Amino acid sequence: MSDSAGDDSARRVYSPDADHNFPDAKLNRVLEFITEDEEIETYLEAQNVNAVDRMQYNDHGSKHIEIVRNRALCLYDLLKAGNVDFNGARQQGLAEEDESVIIALAATLHDVGHVVHRDQHAYYSIPLASDILDRVLPEFYDVAESVRVKGEVLHAILCHHRSETPLTTEAGVIRVADALDMERGRSRIPYEHGGRGINTLSSQAISRVTLQEGETSPVMVEIAMTNAAGVYQVDNLLKAKLNGSGLEDQIRIVAVNTNENREQLVERIEL
Repeated sequence: MSDSAGDDSARRVYSPDADHNFPDAKLNRVLEFITEDEEIETYLEAQNVNAVDRMQYNDHGSKHIEIVRNRALCLYDLLKAGNVDFNGARQQGLAEEDESVIIALAATLHDVGHVVHRDQHAYYSIPLASDILDRVLPEFYDVAESVRVKGEVLHAILCHHRSETPLTTEAGVIRVADALDMERGRSRIPYEHGGRGINTLSSQAISRVTLQEGETSPVMVEIAMTNAAGVYQVDNLLKAKLNGSGLEDQIRIVAVNTNENREQLVERIEL
């Protein structure tokens, strides 16, 4: 897991060939299937039209989904290494290998509701994702297992929205991973189109996000920002999604202002 082959410490990109702290064979088969699926790929492109083209909001398309899915799986791996309990699949009588499948599917489909509208999109995502899951899950599960996996995926999708409380660790991972896509690349499209809202400007201030094993908690998220505008991303978005996720005690967040060329209003934030 890394940004590149030479940066393993970043732990931000899921690699099927790497060693993981969980059984990954089924996950890798599911990932191969969904990343080549025409309907899913079309949704991921179409869902950006309302968000970016019509509302000049941050990217919610294919790149956002790729980042969220990678970070969700990296978060999951670090949490498994820290012996954090995942109750979603377990309480449904599913196997440990299904935990990562639930996370990957929820990360992939959590924003499809944007094709209907940006506002309340989490609720629109549920029926659309449900139809997709009805087609995908029988490729890997029997009827009873499909029903249970589907329920867990839909719960995680709904709870990425701050109005709903995650009841499973899997759902908590999706909620936090969604907020971890905050680097300046996410705001490139609306910024180039003239968007200058706080979401766009604060994303421009975030230069790098890394996930790694923590010393006092299973996960440490380190955020490098170039000016104080990045505080909005850290405090109003990431902190807000971490609160209520069920993972507050498992994830430590450190944000550092790396701009040495001007007076720094904010140098370091720890959550």
